Amino acid sequence: MSSLANQLVRAEKEEIARAIRTLLGRPLVSRHDDPAAFDLIRKRRQPLIQWFDYFCGWRLVVEPRQGYARLVKVKTEPGATRPARRRRTTRAPFDRRRYTLLCLCAAELLTSPVTTIGMLAQRVVQAAAVEEGVPAFDPVRSEERAAFVDALKLLEHYGALTAMDGATDAYLDDEDAKVLYRVDTTRVIRLLAAPVPPSRLAAEGSSVPAELTFEARYGGDEPTATQRNLWARHSLIRRLLDEPVVHRDELTPDQAAYADSLTGRRLLRRAAGEAGFVLEERAEGFLLIDPDGIATDTRFPDDGSHAKVAALLMLDLLVTSGPVTDARLDAEAAGLLRRFPQWAKAYQSDGGGPRLAADALEVLTSFGLARRAGGRIAALPAAARYRNRPQNSGLRPRAWHVQEEV
Repeated sequence: MSSLANQLVRAEKEEIARAIRTLLGRPLVSRHDDPAAFDLIRKRRQPLIQWFDYFCGWRLVVEPRQGYARLVKVKTEPGATRPARRRRTTRAPFDRRRYTLLCLCAAELLTSPVTTIGMLAQRVVQAAAVEEGVPAFDPVRSEERAAFVDALKLLEHYGALTAMDGATDAYLDDEDAKVLYRVDTTRVIRLLAAPVPPSRLAAEGSSVPAELTFEARYGGDEPTATQRNLWARHSLIRRLLDEPVVHRDELTPDQAAYADSLTGRRLLRRAAGEAGFVLEERAEGFLLIDPDGIATDTRFPDDGSHAKVAALLMLDLLVTSGPVTDARLDAEAAGLLRRFPQWAKAYQSDGGGPRLAADALEVLTSFGLARRAGGRIAALPAAARYRNRPQNSGLRPRAWHVQEEV
């Protein structure tokens, strides 16, 4: 093969790897928001579709004319570790009310390609009134309007809704604000990632999360050997791509057996290599590292928040002292606040220590570094990467990645 041909093959592999990690970090990529990333995904869409289907069992939809690519990520186990977040300054996670209004808005937006914020609010009022178990929506109340605005701004962020005249935030202070929207109904539909449409669920006596995440390709309660292998491959690689670290004691027997098999190890390494990740295999588990940070939406360690700084400082305690109680962590956090009275002003008040400890612990558990067990908090094996070492050891902590879900 000529040198030019080798360069072309290498460039193609690098582009595919970059596109895979881009979609993992942002499962919805729009031409309007990132034309370079979208053009790369459009250009390499066929091998990308095949990669996600073979290794993960995930569907990739690329719409060149409508200008977006949607990776439909399905979790093997439903969880609430990565909630939708408000697009306003607080970036607080969505609560139940905001999720409810998001679903009502999405359903009502399918009826018309153009609407106004007032018309949409009235349709949501009517829909909430007839839906059993859904609290009434009252746009007169400011807290209700704030929740409604958060739902709309998230839909705007995903490109399902575009303000053609006016600004959505104006509705926060004025129920009569005028905002004209254009609706991308196809994109609204694409936001739903559940393999089973919620409208098909049984009305009574069903386990809703289990039904929503059921995938027929794995055979249900009586899978064949081939289906069990397929589930083990997809579920294990999904976890590696979605979670910062996967410990062996968290795997099912089928997943553990697949990871230890010659075929399983070969495919794990192949998936990591084709996506541009570095696969770390240890006796305790696995993790994928993105050297370029493309698939990363949050990092540890960094100084992005007081909770992350406190988490790093508390991690050495967990690693060196073994499982500790909540009271011990609270005391450690309170000691930090006393030592640095000008730091973390939001916690420098009564009860600040326990609040800081709780937020730091949330960081550690979300990155797979600590776990609560038997009333105590214990460091997990991956935490040893961040243990305090002498300056001349030449060792440095390495960040792990977490992908945002749409």
